Amino acid sequence: MECLEGLRNPSGGTIAVFGKDPKTNRREIYKQLGVQLQESAYPEKIKVGEICAWFSSFYESPADYNKLLVRFGLADKTKNYVNKLSGGQKQRLSILLAMLGRPKLLVLDELTTGLDPEARRNIWEILRVIKSGGIGILLVSHYMDEVENLANRIIFMQSGKIIFTGTLAELRKFAKDNLQAEKWNESMSLDDIFLAFAPKQKSIELGGLM
Repeated sequence: MECLEGLRNPSGGTIAVFGKDPKTNRREIYKQLGVQLQESAYPEKIKVGEICAWFSSFYESPADYNKLLVRFGLADKTKNYVNKLSGGQKQRLSILLAMLGRPKLLVLDELTTGLDPEARRNIWEILRVIKSGGIGILLVSHYMDEVENLANRIIFMQSGKIIFTGTLAELRKFAKDNLQAEKWNESMSLDDIFLAFAPKQKSIELGGLM
């Protein structure tokens, strides 16, 4: 993901985003690309309204952040410090900041990790609205229910290599064709399919826990 975003050099191969190398054409690509990093750190004493105005200054023709604040349910938080927001509010703000450049593509890395179920569902609704507006979304997630609910197309990676890309229905067919007969059944969930292909992790012994 960091290579795609122009933050790291690939160890091999080539990457093109909108037909350009993201490392050498990062400024040009970011006119069309919005990014939410897996971990973001903001200044300690900055307020929501201040960070929106600050990020808006990076773009020649930014989106109206006041309208986005209303849309993302943060209009009443403009005078709150960013570090005092809840986890769900911080993630909504991170999407808002990524939207300020009017991107054609949003890259969201493990957006809902650590959020409670209600906050996750709120984020899902925001993503559906964004998608309905014609903006493409590349979402990295370890939550299979999230993938199943949101994705039109799935990319399944194993050990850094793509082993499948296609729709959920096509993934189920791929699993049926590639799993041993005794491992496949029609009622398998996306979690089951993921675990069937994912490299097995060593078991962890827990002793002395009460």
